[in-house]
Amino acid sequence: MKTDLTDTTSSKINKALVLGRRAIGTPAIGMVLTLVIVTDEENAYDALKAANEASREHPSRTLVVIKRPSRSPRDRANARLDAEVRLGADASTGETVVLRLYGEVIDHAQSVVLPLLLPDAPVVVWWPVAAPADPANDPLGALGQRRVTDSYASEHPVRELAARAAAYTPGDTDLSWTRITPWRSMLAAALDQVTCEVTSAEVEGEGFNPSVELLAMWLADRLKIPVKRATSSGPGLTAVRMETTCGPIVLHRPDASLATLCIEGQPDRAVALKRRETSELIAEELRRLDPDDTYASALRYGVERLGETARSEGGGAPDGAGRQAEETPAGQPAGEKPATKKTAAKSSAKKAATT
Repeated sequence: MKTDLTDTTSSKINKALVLGRRAIGTPAIGMVLTLVIVTDEENAYDALKAANEASREHPSRTLVVIKRPSRSPRDRANARLDAEVRLGADASTGETVVLRLYGEVIDHAQSVVLPLLLPDAPVVVWWPVAAPADPANDPLGALGQRRVTDSYASEHPVRELAARAAAYTPGDTDLSWTRITPWRSMLAAALDQVTCEVTSAEVEGEGFNPSVELLAMWLADRLKIPVKRATSSGPGLTAVRMETTCGPIVLHRPDASLATLCIEGQPDRAVALKRRETSELIAEELRRLDPDDTYASALRYGVERLGETARSEGGGAPDGAGRQAEETPAGQPAGEKPATKKTAAKSSAKKAATT
């Protein structure tokens, strides 16, 4: 069921939601949270499709905020709100309201969204593209307990990580971090099978992919070892190699679907490690609404520290777009002796893999 409202208000939208629920025979509200999607017209369809698929696991009220900038001063002076209310089969298992803001109302989007939030339910704000520099202090971001960005969608993805670290507030997260959850889990499980010290590591993946840097920073932060960042043709992350006192441990995924785990002294095994859709990433983030301390620790390790280690050891440094040259070492700051991972650190790495 769809209801179009032109030049409307938040009060009229709420009334349309109530009347729509009665019309389809479901007057009770069974939703667990409010998902606010802040996007543009170009990316609204894909973001809403991912949210609807995620709502099968997390029934929610989805508010899509689309800001439509006006072309002329006269149009900018005229504030208008158009809305599309979707219920039933058109909104998967929840409710969807598409809000299109025109004119001066663009600068007061939080005033439009606030009356539409579910009472006594958590709020998650997601920016598929063009996330603010400081999500927690953004007027819409301030409404949410969790704020989800995607640095991969920015113009300079790796450089964006430094901005995320500088403005980090508990509750912030990034889909580039969510993408490496299966990798972190698999690497922690591999370390749990050996009783050796990890002395160094190398993370390989396509350029301009912040997930590669995040995985390298996570390894360097948790294991206190030097990590190299190598560039491949992709897609995404392609390999992680860890040197240990018992031999190498290699997790290699050349085809974005099936990976091979190689541990010295054990037979090679195939593991499922496919690249996940955006709907799966959002569903994972909605499973936990508490701050992700592991993400915060890895993010604050700092991309710039990886570059400093590279220069101190004679490797390449990141270029202006944030890409690192092939075989760039990453680990401890210049002047410090790289630490080795003790056997006891193995269990801490396994705990850190869960998000």
